[in-house]
Amino acid sequence: MVAALSGCAETRLITHTAKQATRDSPPSAAPSPTARAGGGVYKVGNPYQVAGIWYYPKEDATYDETGIASWYGSDFHGKYTANGEIFDMNEVTAAHKTLPMPSLVRVTNLENGRSIIVRVNDRGPFVNGRIIDLSRRASQLLGTERQGTAKVRVQMVGPATGDPDVRQPVAPTLAEDKPPVVAAPRATVTAEALPVPPGARGQATPAPPTRAAPPPSATTVIAASNAQGAVAAQAVDLGRQPVRQIPVKPTSIFVQAGAFTQFDNANRLSARLSSLGPTRISSALVGGTDYYRVRVGPLNDVAQADQMLNYLLANGSPDARIIVD
Repeated sequence: MVAALSGCAETRLITHTAKQATRDSPPSAAPSPTARAGGGVYKVGNPYQVAGIWYYPKEDATYDETGIASWYGSDFHGKYTANGEIFDMNEVTAAHKTLPMPSLVRVTNLENGRSIIVRVNDRGPFVNGRIIDLSRRASQLLGTERQGTAKVRVQMVGPATGDPDVRQPVAPTLAEDKPPVVAAPRATVTAEALPVPPGARGQATPAPPTRAAPPPSATTVIAASNAQGAVAAQAVDLGRQPVRQIPVKPTSIFVQAGAFTQFDNANRLSARLSSLGPTRISSALVGGTDYYRVRVGPLNDVAQADQMLNYLLANGSPDARIIVD
């Protein structure tokens, strides 16, 4: 049963050195006093390896995934991001393992319905089972700071344009045009402007070393679609954007052990994993091909999902990952 995994070691966070291993700048390099947010370059990047795992960055206009989000802050505040910008934990940014930098994604907290647009300008998180690493400010807006992790949906919005230092890729088809997943149905949306939380920029509390104030390029131009699907330019100041409140349905956490084109292969794996807990086989059509996905769960919480994931990764399921559905 799943309880048998309680003795497994807790998920280990990858150290500062591991995260820096993916960056072009030396790990010990300090940013220039004149460095600013938005001063990096557009970058997809080559395949890279961290802690024995290979990652393959690519442009993906239809990226739309659910999973677990984490956040990072003072340990990296003022240091270089993977595309040469300066990380400011009080800006609305995020790290992703494979999406282009900079790009804009919509992150929806599937636990409370809060939804914002975040600027991806860094690589990470290099922890099994996490799909995005939010800045502290982004986590505050989404309501994930206190608990540390949350079930989220991440959707590609488009390239982050408007910065003269960033090459402008062709605007892709928006992920918002895709049918919504059950975990995050589209419905009537409200918006609210949240006050600056305690400890964020502008408060009297001590802060880590800071950089120069961001220039007007902090306002980003994005591609947005109207009700008819037409694409138009829209200026967005991510630090002042309203937070959408989207109705969400209850979701569950699973660990997907594998996906197969042959049902017999999926059935064999499902039988092998049945001693760990409830298993299920579901079908999905991907690129015109039927896949049979083997999932263990539902699991009680993120900690239990982490234990299950680590067990499967260590016991013959290298493609295992956490799914929210």
